[in-house]
Amino acid sequence: MRDFSSDHRWLSINTATVRKQRGEPWPLPKILDACAARGIRAVSPWRDQVAAAGLAAIAAQLEALDLELSGYCRGGLFTYTDDASRRAMREDNLRALDEACTLNAPCLVLVVGGLPGALASHASGGAPGRPAHRDIALARTQVAEGVAWLLDEARTRRMPLAIEPLHPMYAADRACVNTMSQALDLCDALDPDRSGALGVAVDAYHVWWDPQLQAQVQRAGRERLLAFHVCDWLVPTTDLLEDRGMMGDGVIDLPRLRGWVEDAGFAGYSEVEIFSRANWWQREGGEVLDTCIERHRRCV
Repeated sequence: MRDFSSDHRWLSINTATVRKQRGEPWPLPKILDACAARGIRAVSPWRDQVAAAGLAAIAAQLEALDLELSGYCRGGLFTYTDDASRRAMREDNLRALDEACTLNAPCLVLVVGGLPGALASHASGGAPGRPAHRDIALARTQVAEGVAWLLDEARTRRMPLAIEPLHPMYAADRACVNTMSQALDLCDALDPDRSGALGVAVDAYHVWWDPQLQAQVQRAGRERLLAFHVCDWLVPTTDLLEDRGMMGDGVIDLPRLRGWVEDAGFAGYSEVEIFSRANWWQREGGEVLDTCIERHRRCV
């Protein structure tokens, strides 16, 4: 396993970690400048942040600062209720693919969607929080259909897709793919040759609890392991979405998990992704980045 204790060469910052500090948005250009000033070599930006600053401007800034991407957030949300919502979903995913290509991302991360209407989105098909139906099997069928369709488009652009299984607490609204096993079953069905075009994003927050995790990481192997996200699970967790912990503050054995991922062939960035409305989003952005550097060396 790589030694992270003396530098942060393999640290990446998911820009959601510092998206709004002390109640105010921290614009993406300032985030990129702050990362580069600290010797952070990679980021994973979110599409809304890129859109706010301008795609061409962000692409130019990344090049000028010599910053790489560890991923691009996000595509997916494949479930729908009718032809119009399916068409809107597909158009949005094509835009996401093209943005990822413009930014030279190594992969487009996919959050696949849950029951349509349970989350406000282009494909919601109803009011947020009011799902159009309760058929999660249908939702998973639509996800498989959507990934298959997007994979064809992604191959022409040579942009790998990374399915991110989310914790089961998000099955209704954000992702009905909740385990590494489910995600890898999709990969094996749609990309049986293990071409590198389709894989997984392993987010410690979402998968740490899975008793099959080590075996599924080994199953994924180098070709399928496209991204690795780290943070910590706090006890108690007070918010289902926005109470992630800084590495070392919770219960996840991050070095063990990173060991499994690296033993399976992953040699990329450890991407810090923290949503923390009551804690880390209430601090100065520079303090958060400095803490990420220190905890990456000591706790990941």
